[in-house]
Amino acid sequence: MVVADIEYLLRSQDASWTYERWEQLPDDGNRYEVIDGVLYMSSAPSPFHQTIVLNLHEHVGLSLKRERIAATFIAPIGLFMPGVSPVQPDFLLIRAEQVGIVSDRRVRGVPDLIAEVLSPNNPELDTVIKRAAYARAGVPEYWIVRPESRDVLVCWQPDAKLSDYTQVHLFGPAAELASPTLPIHVPVSVLFEDPLVTG
Repeated sequence: MVVADIEYLLRSQDASWTYERWEQLPDDGNRYEVIDGVLYMSSAPSPFHQTIVLNLHEHVGLSLKRERIAATFIAPIGLFMPGVSPVQPDFLLIRAEQVGIVSDRRVRGVPDLIAEVLSPNNPELDTVIKRAAYARAGVPEYWIVRPESRDVLVCWQPDAKLSDYTQVHLFGPAAELASPTLPIHVPVSVLFEDPLVTG
């Protein structure tokens, strides 16, 4: 294993980061996100991580785009919401009626769905820190896509006071994922298909 193969997460010691400071960071292939004033830097994701993100785009995003129901975006894209300025979700979806929140290569507002692909080396970023931040911001539906167990944890009905979602359902590898807030029905297994692996 070489250093470039290792996924890592670093965070600032203070909570003084702002959008203005974030704008001055280098475009060096790492992901920089600010949550409640704390800067998080994570390395470029693995090829399998990227495969899953592309599968989300193909099996969830494209059909809704063709039907003019929603627009979808994948990382890197800056998303600005209360308490997160910015984050760069792996996948986000915005209903057609509110695509006005997209401007100048940024999303400034609350999308209808965010999905994050869990990294085995820093799971707390997606399962704890972002989950709480997305609930406080009022993101209606949040998916945590888990490559190791090949399942998806779907969270909905955000409660800002609790900093969490009041409804959670785990869709296993053999299940069909049915979104509780959007017209999405997709077999969980297709999200983990790797086109380079046959048989």
